[in-house]
Amino acid sequence: MSPIPTGSPPGAEANLRAALTLLQALRRCGLRQLVLCPGSRSGPLAVAAALLEPFGLMLTTALDERSAAFFALGLGRGDGVAAAVVTTSGTAVANLLPAAVEADYSAIPLLLLTADRPAQLKGTGANQTVNQEQFLWGSCRRLLQGDPSGLAAMEPEAIELLALSAWEAAQGKGPERPAGPVHLNLPFDEPLHLGGEALIALARELASAGQWEVGQALAGSALGRSPAEAAGLAPELPFDLDRPGVIVAGPWRGDRAGFEAFVRLLALWRRRSGWPLLADGLSWLRGLPELGAIGGYDLFLEDPAALPPVDQVLRLGPLPASRRLQRWLTATGGLQLLISEGDERPLDPLGCAQRQWGCGLVAWSDQWRDHLAEGAPASASLDQAAQWQALEAHTQCLLDRELHPAAASEPALARQLSRLVAEGVAVMLASSSPVRDWESFADPAAPPRRIHGLRGASGIDGTLSLAAGLAQSEGRLVLLTGDLALLHDTNGWLWHRQLRARLTVVLIQNGGGGIFEQLPIRPGEAAEAWLDFDRLFAMPQPVDPLDLAVAHGVPVRRLNELGELAAALAWAEPLTLALIELRTDRRRDAALRQRLRRGLPGPDRRMAPPFAPS
Repeated sequence: MSPIPTGSPPGAEANLRAALTLLQALRRCGLRQLVLCPGSRSGPLAVAAALLEPFGLMLTTALDERSAAFFALGLGRGDGVAAAVVTTSGTAVANLLPAAVEADYSAIPLLLLTADRPAQLKGTGANQTVNQEQFLWGSCRRLLQGDPSGLAAMEPEAIELLALSAWEAAQGKGPERPAGPVHLNLPFDEPLHLGGEALIALARELASAGQWEVGQALAGSALGRSPAEAAGLAPELPFDLDRPGVIVAGPWRGDRAGFEAFVRLLALWRRRSGWPLLADGLSWLRGLPELGAIGGYDLFLEDPAALPPVDQVLRLGPLPASRRLQRWLTATGGLQLLISEGDERPLDPLGCAQRQWGCGLVAWSDQWRDHLAEGAPASASLDQAAQWQALEAHTQCLLDRELHPAAASEPALARQLSRLVAEGVAVMLASSSPVRDWESFADPAAPPRRIHGLRGASGIDGTLSLAAGLAQSEGRLVLLTGDLALLHDTNGWLWHRQLRARLTVVLIQNGGGGIFEQLPIRPGEAAEAWLDFDRLFAMPQPVDPLDLAVAHGVPVRRLNELGELAAALAWAEPLTLALIELRTDRRRDAALRQRLRRGLPGPDRRMAPPFAPS
């Protein structure tokens, strides 16, 4: 690059050149999207991002660092490619921690680029100089830092190697090192900012040089052992496919590109073994006709004696959320093998799996593909699968009878929404009640779709911002959330003006944290006089979420009854961002859930008397 015209501080030129070198190297690795938060120390990175925007870098700005990180997390979850977040120094870095925790547990690639003061200012009382390099360490795959005296002190080759190391760590290097968050802490010494004339000269230089080359990701090099080698595959098929068994699929954590091959291989397992498939609501497998997944197991697993005995279980991915399924797996015993998608970290809190392989189902099954393609299921396996399907059919029939649109309840909302959202449109479920209700009450025969929900740390931080990032990646998304989760991220409404997608927010307004009504926390009537349950747990807020949305220019619609949901979804479909609210009664819904679980043990038991709403 040629020198910047005189009149600009040499240090400012060097800082901007270094920032450009870093972002250009990340672009060559595969970086497509960058979320920028305001700040002065991060000025060189901000200007560099703006200069690279005409050459293909998609730049989005954010006021709130926490919201920015969750937006980037949604982008990475949607397409499997790390997005970058740029923040200034100080407490701004601390706001990245909730998203880093979620990215870590859910194996989502994420780049966190934080500007910092030079090392010589640390521990001197200098303003905004903190130990920010330690803030995210416990949740990140790697902490990488620029030269302590400033990024500009590094040679371009060293900066490029720093970028490559960060990218490889974020994208993951096989099952032993899954994708996740990487913290790139970048000191910048003053002076930080170029003058306007110098910026114009640099922009012209970039334009005359043409678009920067962005080729295949450099991170494709040196990925170590193949997935099959890393998994330490068994020399022979560990299961007896001529005896009954069960397949249990947890939330899908693989990338979108590998999902079709995963489904094809799983269908091959099903055709050869005849084993039933119990699929978590976040598995992406419900509704696929070739799999015939069972979704109502959470409602009929309370009585293991009513179920056919099983002594071999193929478990796929993280543990499903259903406590009843977890208890059943613990009591089942026998052979349980766990196959995860590119993640060898322990994913068996029950301690029931004899072995876990992180290479993914496709790679793990390759050595037995010919065996899987031959033969037919044993009659005993087919008989047992028929018993599971009978339980499923009975459960879904009773849910259809009980969860009708005429009565507005959260379980009924989950069931109706699963049917009404157009096929192919993705759904995100907020933590707490929405993801649990979808697991139990959504229609497993509804159109197949990608269902997103972070069950790793299960926080409600950044719910709306995460949904906005997912929508940007998916193109169109429906978010189902409660009122507290939505209020926890009110700055998420600020994405409205920049969103290049369509996001419909379906809000359950039940006056507080409905999840606590489902736990044995609420005291009896005698104790309610001295223990205020709402104040201590539910925490209803006087803020009207619709007013907040309107203040941000977001169109809103309040439903009078659940039967209006279809029309409301059609109204919201062409809008960039829209909010639909349904009011429910959390105490009544908690009682409804309990009654449904008590009354759905199996086809040979009658359901409890219909619940009479007060």
